[in-house]
Formats: sequence, C-alpha cells, structure tokens
Amino acid sequence: MEVALSAGPGTPTRAPSAATPASADSNGATSSIPTTAALAAPDFVAVVESALADFFAARAATVEQLGPIFVEAAEALRLFVLRGGKRTRPAFAWIGWQGAGGDPDGDRGPAVTRACAALELVQACALIHDDIIDSSRTRRRFPTVHVDFEQRHRDRGWAGDSAQFGASVAILIGDLALAWADDMVHASGLDDAAIARFAPVWALMRTEVLGGQLLDIGGHAGGDESVEAAMRINRYKTAAYTVERPLHLGAAIADADPALVAAYREFGTDIGIAFQLRDDLLGVFGDPAVTGKPSGDDLREGKRTVLVAEALRRADATDPLAAKLLRTSLGTDLDADEVEHLRAVLTDLGAVDDVERRIAELTDRGLAAIETSSATASAKQTLRAMASAATRRTA
Repeated sequence: MEVALSAGPGTPTRAPSAATPASADSNGATSSIPTTAALAAPDFVAVVESALADFFAARAATVEQLGPIFVEAAEALRLFVLRGGKRTRPAFAWIGWQGAGGDPDGDRGPAVTRACAALELVQACALIHDDIIDSSRTRRRFPTVHVDFEQRHRDRGWAGDSAQFGASVAILIGDLALAWADDMVHASGLDDAAIARFAPVWALMRTEVLGGQLLDIGGHAGGDESVEAAMRINRYKTAAYTVERPLHLGAAIADADPALVAAYREFGTDIGIAFQLRDDLLGVFGDPAVTGKPSGDDLREGKRTVLVAEALRRADATDPLAAKLLRTSLGTDLDADEVEHLRAVLTDLGAVDDVERRIAELTDRGLAAIETSSATASAKQTLRAMASAATRRTA
C-alpha cells in the first residue's frame, strides 16, 4: 500500500504506509501477528521529519526577532525533535485517518500529514519536562536539554546557579514545543470542519498526558505501590497519547462514525498499555546497546512500574525478605551486581511472567477490537503490524 505524503525539499511525494505491513504466508494469507514489523516505515518517518523541518524553518524570522537566547532555545528544540525517534504517534494518527476512509492519494494528504507530525512536538514537550522531573542527564546518548543549558551557563560564567538556569530554560523550551504543536496543527491546511472535529480530541489528549504525569509524581511521593495505580498511570501517561488519541485524531479528521472511534480507542488503550508494559521490562532487562539506556536504570530511578508493583504484591504475600530488599534498593545507586540480583528476584517472584501475560492479553484484546471494526482492510493489516512492533520491540 502506498500513500501520498507532504512534499518538502528533497522529500518523495509518495511513500509506504505508516507501518511495515504484516507478512503473507505461502498461500497469500496475512498472518494476524507478524513476527517482524516497524512502528513507522522509513519513508513515512522521512516525510514527517520534513514537515517538522519546514515548520521550524517557517518560524525562523519570528525567532530571530526575539534575540540570541531565544534563537538558541528554538535551535535546541529543533535538534531535539529532529535528532531521532520512531514517530509512533504521527504513524498511528495517519493510519487512523486512512482506516476511516481518508484518501492518501487525495488533495488532503499533505495537510493531514502536517497535522499528524505536530504530535511530535507534544512528545518533545513531554520528554523535555520528564527529563527534568526524573533528573535525567542524557537522552538518546546526548545531554538532556536542561543539562545542555546548565553547561552553557557554566561555560559562559554567567551569574546565578547553572542548574537552576538549565532547568528554567528547559521548562520554557518544553512549553514552546507544546505551543508550537498547536500552531503546527492550525497551519497544517486542514479545513475548518476538520479542525473543529480535531480540536476537542487534541484537548483531551493534552490534558490526559499531563494528568498521567501528575498521577506518576503523586503516586511516587505518596508511596502508592498498587498495581492499579501503576496501570492507571500507564493508561493516561502513555497509552492515551501514544496510540489511543492519535488514532482518534486521525478518525476525527476523516469524520469517522462513533463505532469506529470506539474500536480505535479500545485498540489504542490496550496496545498503548501493552507498549508501556514492554517498556517497563526493557527498563530492567533491556540491552543497553539496543535501548540506549544504562542497564537497570528504572530500578535506580525507583520507578513504580507494574512490574515492580506486582513483585511487591507477591513478595508481601510470600517473601518478606524479598519485599524488604526491593523497597530498600529501589531508587538507589545500584551497581551491576545489585541490578542483576534484583532482576533475579523479580523473575523468581513471577512478576516478569505476569507482565508478559498482561502484554499478551492486552494485545489479543486490542487486535480483536480492530478486527471486528469497520476500518479498511489495509488499515487493519497495518495496525496488526504496528501492534506487534509496539509490544514485541527490543528498544
């Protein structure tokens, strides 16, 4: 399947669909869960990044008028957004539009692409602010935004506290990303009727992701160790704005019927939570060479994930010593041997198997919802591939 995409400088006008489609067997039948898939095909990623680059270029004159520090901030945001990423959210929005009858070869394709690409600016806001909240020093092997500006302040010998300056600038850069996400949608070329349908879903998505972040902070500070609390955070901090609402946004642009929207939302919630559960496992067991994160970093940060919550629930019932070890170890500067020991404890308690079971059940339920929906056959095929990529990934 091919789709018409926004053409920017050096950008092809046609590219593969948002995700690599599911493979076919020797009889030509498509398997329900492909063994390999990409969340977004390379050509689609390239077109999204071209749309983002064009947006930043269009803002250059305005940025210049505000002075050197704003130029630096805007350039830091541009580099952050364009440095890499799976472009998962635009891909789900794009296929949501196609699955609801959007014509990728029609005149609306470029405008829809630009509106979908704006989701990457919401993601940038979330990541920049999340790095401040988590006191993260690196992201994708580069200094985080607040660390970058902390160092710039220090190198220039400026007045005041360098760390405070870095955090302050990064907060504002994250805010700029969120504001520019709105600007990119309104400058996308969508017609007024599509914008009117799009806007309420966009508003809900922004509220949900901020609410999910607050739930995470509040739960950690308040010591809520329950699986239910961790699942609620996954629902709003990740699933809603990673899969569910992007699909919903694409459906809104296409003026989809309520039944398809409901199916998209069920699929999006289940696959989005499964996506985060896989991330929880990778945060403890992932290969640093693949994930780009230090091994066991989630344990050092003391993240109260479903994996940890389930382990604590089981340990409280059967192994008080393991429960004490987990509570006293999480959020501390663990060395490699201590990380390995905690991995063994999590595995022996059955928490890893429990999370794998949840991922499988959520994936099956999400796929069932989309299979019985009115989405186009090609969209169903692509969403199967994307579900597999999201829930079986290694990075």
